[in-house]
Parts: sequence; C-alpha cells; structure tokens
Amino acid sequence: MSPAESPAPLAGKSIALIRGAAGSPAYPQVWFGVPGYVYHTVKATLNCSKANVLLLFIPLSIMGTARGWNPVAILTLSFFAMFPLAELLSWSTEQLSASTGQVIGGLLMAAFGNAVEMIVGINALRQNEFRIVQSSMVGSILSGTLLILGSCLFVAGCKEKEVKFNVDLTSIMSSLMIVAAASLVIPSASYFGDMRSNHLEPHSEPGKEAPYILALSHIAAIILLIFYCLYLFFQLKTHTDVFAESGQEEPAGSPELDPWAAGFVLVLSTIGVSVCSDHLIDSVDGSVEELGVSRAFIGLILVPIVGNAGEFVAAVKQAGKKNIDFALGLIVGSTLQIALFVTPFLVIFGWIIGKPMSLRFDTFQTTVLCMSVIVVNCLVRDGRSNFFEGFLLLATYFIVAIAFYVHPNIVDALVS
Repeated sequence: MSPAESPAPLAGKSIALIRGAAGSPAYPQVWFGVPGYVYHTVKATLNCSKANVLLLFIPLSIMGTARGWNPVAILTLSFFAMFPLAELLSWSTEQLSASTGQVIGGLLMAAFGNAVEMIVGINALRQNEFRIVQSSMVGSILSGTLLILGSCLFVAGCKEKEVKFNVDLTSIMSSLMIVAAASLVIPSASYFGDMRSNHLEPHSEPGKEAPYILALSHIAAIILLIFYCLYLFFQLKTHTDVFAESGQEEPAGSPELDPWAAGFVLVLSTIGVSVCSDHLIDSVDGSVEELGVSRAFIGLILVPIVGNAGEFVAAVKQAGKKNIDFALGLIVGSTLQIALFVTPFLVIFGWIIGKPMSLRFDTFQTTVLCMSVIVVNCLVRDGRSNFFEGFLLLATYFIVAIAFYVHPNIVDALVS
C-alpha cells in the first residue's frame, strides 16, 4: 500500500493526523463536519486504484441483466465490473486491518483476503454450478503458484542475475501446498480407485456424488479448516519472525480511512461483488453455448483473473523493487488461504444448505494441480531463482490455460 498523502484543506479547514495510543496507526480525522468527511472518504476511495475507472461497468451489468441482454455481453460487463470491486474490497480490508493491530488485522486479512473467490463460490454453489466452484478453486491455486510467482521471478530476474529469497518461507509454502494438494486429491483418487468395483460413472456430474465421497469430503474439509487455524496461530503468534522478514520492506504509511469509513467501503464493495458475480454466474449457460468453451475454463481462468488482479499487481511491483520476499509472502498467504480455508469452507457451506459439494475434482484438474505443486516445489526449494525459471512457470500456466480452453465439457457432452 502506497503512503497516504494528506488531502488538501477544504474551505479553510484542515485534516489532522491523530495517532492512537501505544503505536496504533494514524488515520485522517476530519474536523469540518459530515460533508467534508464524506468528501474525503469518496476521494480516497476513488483515488486508491486506477482500476476504478471500470466502476462504470457496474450499472451496465445490472442494466444488461434486467433487460435480458446477450449472455456474452452480460458475462463481459460483469467480468470487468468485478475488477474495481475486487480492488476496493482488498484495499478497504487493508485500511481496516491497519487500524486494528497485528492480530486482529491478520484475522481480517485472513477472512477477506480472498473474499471475491468466496463470494463467487457461494453464488455458484447456490445455483448448483459445482463445476465452476471447483474450477475456480483450482484456478486460484494455479494462478498464485504459476502465474503470479512466475511473473515475480521473471521481473526480479530481469533486475539481477540471481534472485535470492527466504528459504524458510519457501519451505513452509512448499510443505503446506503438498499437504493441501494431497488433501484435495485423496477424494478424487478414492472415487476413481473404486470406480469399477462400485460401478461408478467415470465422468459423473460433480453434484451427484456417492455418499462415501461426500462423507470423506466433509471430514477432510473440517480437518483442513483446523489446519488453517493452526497455520494462522503459527503465523501470527509462534513464528511471527519468519513472516515478518518477508514483509519488513513493505512501504510504511498511515491508513487513509478511519475504521468506520473503511468498514463502510468494505460492506459496499462486498455487496457489489456479490451482485456482479451473481450476474456472471447467471450468464454462464448462455455464454458456454455461444462461445463453445467449457465451464471449467470460465471457473479456472476467468474468475481467478478477477480475484487475483490486485495481488498480481502488488506482488510484481514489489518484485520489481527487488523485494521478492514480500512478494512471496503475498503469494503464500493467498494461495494457502484458497487451499486451506476457502475450498473447505465452501464444502461445509454446501453441506449446511443441502448442496452436495465435494472435494472430488475432475481428473484433468487433479492432474494439473499436482503437477503445478511439484513444478513449483522443484524450482523454489533451494531459495534461489532467475528469470528463466520464472518464464518456465509462466509457460506452464499458459499451456494449462490453453489445455482447459480446448478441453471438452465432458458432462455437457454426455447429457446432450
């Protein structure tokens, strides 16, 4: 987050920076009444990101859905509308967490760090779009481990011949990702291992699961959530020094909004993401028919692009400043949150509302996930890298994207 600049005085009044007790962060306190306070909040919010020019797509997305426009047009409008909303959601979360201390702030970032993926997943789950939910989870992990990490290593490698980073952090990331990938793969392996003995269909629809697969998924989801809670305790309490080293060069600055204003922006952006993602999910069926792409491609490539846009820009920017440890910290936190929190949360949420959401992923998705985790582990385990290894990760990601673009939607083909 860039250092906050004090807004210009309005009508002869001034905006003071008041620092709280015991080193709590400072934030602007407006002394000229409600109009000035609202003006400062709106100005700071609109100036937080250049992506806010895309806010114009929000009313167009709503209008297109209300008037029954072409599904591809609604999908496109909703897709672009979610970019600034995702940025605002991430920025307001940072503003709020900066005013609440390390522990509370860390918990807020843990809860809202991948809120876009969670909201899209909940809306898709409510509409029985299980394939989009599963694809978006795998796609977010692939986006973090291949696209964003590869971009960071490539940019940092162009600045210096050899990129060195925190070995402890990368070893933690590798270990946790291997465990998370194994937990997500086991239900799929169990299903396909028992396919012949139980006369199961090899390409059955994700929403029609065998009872034992659902039971295994629910138990695994609960264990992953416990695992994530222990990871937060490990990060925020017992081994803060390991993660503090990765963020020690983060630009310092006081929050631009006080907690009330930041919370209000957070609520509005969350509502906006929910509405636009609902429109995006509604337009999937028509878009799949017109464009001839699979639901897996929409969930695995398009949704993660929106959810990880802010993280991508921030991580690559830090990598360009030779602060690769901070960039790795962003990637580790986001990727692990998807694997250990968002995915099991959606399984438990589906269990609560009576939707048969499971951890049985498509065979192709399972293979790609395991492959990406192995590739990343091989490239970063020694704590050194270069631009060529970053290029390898980027090339792997684009091959995966092309593969899912041309990969047929097997379930739809069988049904038709």
